[in-house]
Formats: sequence, C-alpha cells, structure tokens
Amino acid sequence: MTTRRLTAAQAIVAFLKQQYVERDGRRQAFFGGCFGIFGHGNVAGIGQALQQNRDFPYYLCRNEQGMVHTAAAYAKMNNRLRTLVCTTSIGPGATNMITGAAMATVNRLPVLLLPGDIFARRNVAPVLQQLESPASQDVSVNDCFQPVSRYWDRINRPEQVVTALPEAMRVLTSQAETGAVTLALPQDVQAEAFDYPEELFEERTWLVQRPRGDAETLRRAIEWIRASRRPLIVAGGGVLYSEAHEALSRFAAQTGIPVAETQAGKGSLCWDHGQALGAMGVTGTPGANIFAREADLVVGFGTRFSDFTTASKTAFQNPGVRFINVNVAELDAYKHAALPVVADARATLEDLARELRGWRVEQDYARRAGEFRAEWDREVDRIHGLRQEPPIAQGEVIGVLNRVSGPRDVIVCAAGSMPGDLHKLWRTRDPKGYHMEYGFSTMGYEIAGGLGVKLADPSREVYVMVGDGSYLMMAQEIVTAVQEGLKLTIVIVDNHGFSSIGGLSQACGSGGFGTEYRYRRNGGLDGDVIRLDFAANAVSLGAYAVRVQTGQQLEEALQEARGSDKTTVVVVETDLNARVPGYESWWDVAIAEVSSMETVQAARSAYEEAKKKERYYL
Repeated sequence: MTTRRLTAAQAIVAFLKQQYVERDGRRQAFFGGCFGIFGHGNVAGIGQALQQNRDFPYYLCRNEQGMVHTAAAYAKMNNRLRTLVCTTSIGPGATNMITGAAMATVNRLPVLLLPGDIFARRNVAPVLQQLESPASQDVSVNDCFQPVSRYWDRINRPEQVVTALPEAMRVLTSQAETGAVTLALPQDVQAEAFDYPEELFEERTWLVQRPRGDAETLRRAIEWIRASRRPLIVAGGGVLYSEAHEALSRFAAQTGIPVAETQAGKGSLCWDHGQALGAMGVTGTPGANIFAREADLVVGFGTRFSDFTTASKTAFQNPGVRFINVNVAELDAYKHAALPVVADARATLEDLARELRGWRVEQDYARRAGEFRAEWDREVDRIHGLRQEPPIAQGEVIGVLNRVSGPRDVIVCAAGSMPGDLHKLWRTRDPKGYHMEYGFSTMGYEIAGGLGVKLADPSREVYVMVGDGSYLMMAQEIVTAVQEGLKLTIVIVDNHGFSSIGGLSQACGSGGFGTEYRYRRNGGLDGDVIRLDFAANAVSLGAYAVRVQTGQQLEEALQEARGSDKTTVVVVETDLNARVPGYESWWDVAIAEVSSMETVQAARSAYEEAKKKERYYL
C-alpha cells in the first residue's frame, strides 16, 4: 500500500481539496476554502497546513461566530452543494463558533468546523484555556458543540482522520441530515505525523441524489389532490435547495393551486406569478392566511412547518384539513399526521404534474385567489409609498430598496422586525434574490451572511438590511469585505432600539420596557435617546458611508452605491413605531398569568382567548 507521511492537519487539508459533489450531471468542488483566526491551538497545525496549500484559499475573518455565518450563507447561496471550512484556536475562539453552529444546524446548512482542542497526551495539563472537570479528563469546552452539531468527533490520534473525514462528508452532503459538522482537533495531534494511505487523497465525488417517493404513497397523494376543493401549497426552503422553483411554477399554473411561501421558501415563485399568494403565517399576507384557514388540503414542499408558518398551530382551521408533506427529511414529512412523501421536491412535482394533467381547481376558487393577490399588491404599494417628512417608515425603506435593486440582486437580512416586513413586502424576482436567516433568528448574521452570499456569487449586487441593534452586535466583517474586495451595500435602519421586541413588549402589556436605546434616568432606562454615529463607525472599518433622512435621499444614495465598486453603508433613521401590521394571524408568546399591571392583565385575557384556536393534528 502506497502511503504519504503527513501531519494530521496536512492530511485533513489534502483530503478536503479532493472532495467534489455532483447533482444532475453538474460536478463541483465542495469546499470553497477556509475561514479562520489563528491562535496557539491551531496556528502550528491547521495554520501551517493551510500555509503550504496555497491552492486552498484561506480567509482571515474578524469574529469566529461571524465566519460560521459567512460559511452558512455561502452554503445556502449554493443550494447546500458547496460550503466553507472554519478553523479556530482552543478556548474562546472555539466557543465563539457555537452560536454559528446552532444557526447552521437549525437551518440545515452544511459547515465544517475545525476548532483546536486541549492536548490529547494530557501530560502538560491544565493548559491555557482548559476547562478542568473533576469527573473526567476527556472533557473540554468543545463538548459544547455536541448538541448543536449533526456530527461531532474528537481526533485523539492522527490516524483517526482516516475514518472521521468520510463520515463528516457523509453528513455534510446529506440533503436530509446536514448541518454543522465539528471535528475537535487537539493541538498536539494536529502536528503529529502518520503514514496515510494514498487512496485517502484521491478525488472523490459525492452524488447528491433526488429520491423519488414511494409509488403507493404518491398514488394516494394524487387521490387526495383530486378530491380536494380548497387545496393550498406551502413552499418551504426545500423548494429552493432542490432547484424546484421552475417545476413549482409550472405545476401551480397547470393546476391553479395557490401557493403560499415560508420565510425559507420565499422566492419559490416570482412575486407576480398567477398563483402566488405571498408570505404565509405570522408574517403572512391576508390572502395566504385566509386560504390556509379554509384549506381542506395543505401540500407542503420542503417545509418544516415552524410556528411562524403555522401561526403557532392556529393557521389551519378547517375541521377536515389533511396534509401531504413532501420532504427529503422523514422528520418533516411526518409532521401534522401527514401523508408523508419522503422524496425530493423537484422530482415529486414532476411526478405529480404528469399524473394530474387535465385536473384543475374550481374556477371560483382560482378567481378568489386572484382577487386577494390584486388587493395585496395595492396594500404593498401603499406601504412602499414615501412620506414627505422624516423619519420615514421601515416599510418605505424596503420599497425604495426593492425599486433600486435589480432582478438578480440579493437582499440579506436576519433577526428583528425587518424579516417579517420583508417576508410580506419584498417582491422577489429571482429564486436566490431573497436571503433570510430566520430559523435561528440570529442577530449579527446580516453582514457576515452578506459576505458569504457575495463570495458565492460575485456577479450579483448584495444588499444587506440590518437594524441598529443587530449592527452593534457584529459589524466587524465589513473589514473582511473590504480586505477581500467583496463589495456590499449595507443599509442600517436606525430606530434607536429593538423595534421588533419593542412592539412585542407593547402587545404583551409591558410598554416596550428595556427595548429602546436611552440614557439611565432616575434608576430606569427612560432618559433621552442615545445618538450614535453609525456612519463614522462604518468609515472606521474601511467602508464608504453616508447618512440620509428622506426616501429620495435614500434612493439617490443607493443609486450611487450601485455604481461604486466599494462597500457602502447607508444609514437611515426610521420611525420606531411606524410598523407594518400583521394580517389574519397570531403568534403564541406566553404572557404573565398574574401581574399587578392592568395592561398585562388585559394582554393575558386576550392571549387566553387566542390560544383556544391552537390545534393538534393527529
């Protein structure tokens, strides 16, 4: 057997360079490079291996959590067919990645994490940054990754990478089980050499399959669709990952079945498609939510039916409603006591279209869906309309950006009130044009995520919308974008606080307590508003920045940014209380059962009444 003597770290990098994926005849390298920050736990191991492999790009980031967000966004933009590696030192460098790992796993996005770890040989323990346990010497802070990783391993001997790396790839390339994969690497083992079999470093192509549904299950699904009078399709992220948007567009047009989109599934249909009802659930449109309430059959494609989609199990109120769930993940296919079609979304849509030729929803049902679409278009136009006086509303900011951006441009956002407003108001024109992290709703994702989107497809303009609260949590990756020459246009919505939670606090009877950026006065945070210069901060990080006040100024600034090749930050002050309303939906947020505050008592009474609509689907 031919062998190659390498350190464990060198073997890992050599292996990663040779991994490819293939779907529908398209083959591409799975890893686009490695993001990292070096410390004593990885600089002489993984760091040295990367240094001598210049054909495997290394990117220096500014925050360990941020680089995992970048890798996840890169994977999402590539429909989970490519990803990035993230390496850190031991201790806080490693644990800083845990939030990013949780985000990736919740959203089922593949990222490979290589945190440094304490010495495997133990003789120098306790080492710098080691967490000592009185119960075991085989525990480190990296054990915290176990519950937020799809696959976790600690490499205690250099030869263990021979079996660990293929298992890591199995999970990373699985469309059903993917997420964060963590290989904890003790710093001594990274530098130890072993005679590795040459076969480990040969090119390997992982075939990403399109599993088709069971024939009998598909037959029943077709019967259920034919028997339905008020069917509704709920399109989730699986539609986009399986590149099923065109198949869905044809199927919806063929059958007339209206389509509602989840956050992850937004972009499954172009906004002006004849069967598009828009956003579904808590942040949904009136038409989508009314049709969901009345539906006798709900056909889910690639959705996990989160509480935002189901309005905390209040969305589907028809007593006889049935579900067909098409999903590559068995966990999701069986939800809501559904008829489970464990299969690829695109393959299933093609099968259903073939078997349902000639069948179509009733004319009155289709006409009503069209009326809701027209009404919603008018409502969006109203909200997008410009005020004459500042501060402008967040919905107006979205409208300006939607008009300025091109059909292939990408809007990136994450936590707060903006995802809900964008879900309702953004008019998608491209299946990859709407990029939202809402599965984990991670504040700080936006700029790092935008970097990953731009890295995945530099040909697209990338617009990052971020609130002032989220910007303050993680703005550092502006430096990385500047360093790499990856242009972003970042719109900071400055409303002097947490608008989303402020509104929720008011709805819960708490009046927005602790959600505005104010100075302390008389023991409470109810003094004057704190004025922060976000433009100056962005300039200090290497970007060009401008502050605007009106919608016209915003549009002019965005047009200027479009013609620039430099990362631009546009800061716009908005009205904290000018919120886009909810439509025909509700979200379960538990309210104090007893309180001395009358506003909380009233909110609890309304909560108990609304909660009665929650259902079990058995």
